[in-house]
Amino acid sequence: MALTDYIRERFFPHIWCPGCGHGIVLNGLIRAIENIGLKKNDIVMVSGIGCSSRIAGYMDFHTLHTIHGRALAFAIGVKMSRPELTLLVPMGDGDALSIGGNHFIHACRRNIDMTAIVMNNKVYGMTGGQYSPLSGYGTMATTAPYTNIDQEFDVVNIATAAGATFVARSTSYHVQQVTDVIEEAIRHKGFSVVEVMSQCPTYYGRKNKEGSAVEMMEKFKTTTTPIGSKAKQANPSLIERGIFVKKEMPEYCAEYQKIIERAMKGN
Repeated sequence: MALTDYIRERFFPHIWCPGCGHGIVLNGLIRAIENIGLKKNDIVMVSGIGCSSRIAGYMDFHTLHTIHGRALAFAIGVKMSRPELTLLVPMGDGDALSIGGNHFIHACRRNIDMTAIVMNNKVYGMTGGQYSPLSGYGTMATTAPYTNIDQEFDVVNIATAAGATFVARSTSYHVQQVTDVIEEAIRHKGFSVVEVMSQCPTYYGRKNKEGSAVEMMEKFKTTTTPIGSKAKQANPSLIERGIFVKKEMPEYCAEYQKIIERAMKGN
């Protein structure tokens, strides 16, 4: 199939701002699906509300555009009723870890087979540039005109601590790695979390004087490093990227089916 076969061209041009990194995530996701060879009718994409969540409207799969922070709750319902389907859940940093934070940690611990993609642009972009749980101390936002004093969450650390069996991080600069980690996440049997650091030049970049989209992407290049690199040892402030967790554990739907079978047998 051509890459354009996976998208709903009638909804283009997209609504993302010039320079937004979310289109790069969309590209990587399509290429990962093509590499795996999944049929479109076997995929369900569930999103919440936000710039990132608009991806669901552009993909020619079964899609649900749900309410803010609840994408994982809806996705779990779909997966429990149709466990044979492949569930993809794109979310923004606020959508996933603010109002959706409780759903996120419990989806991790249950190890239900789906892939959560957290597009981390450190801001609520769709609603005016408010700070998010991932903005970080000392950053500027429309709701933090004198700087934000909240410490930021670390997506990788939260997902790992909550029990996700696949956890990875990449950036919009590292386009090939985005495809590779999303592909591996989808192939993994269990709850997979992929954080993609994505630039928002319109709000975060402008408020924090990080320059153009290109300059923000170049910063992803210079401030990140592969897991366990010598550069990280020399400069602990560098953000690691790659696959942090990949392990096998009982998958929730399969275990639930065993409970049904036990109940049917009466023991």
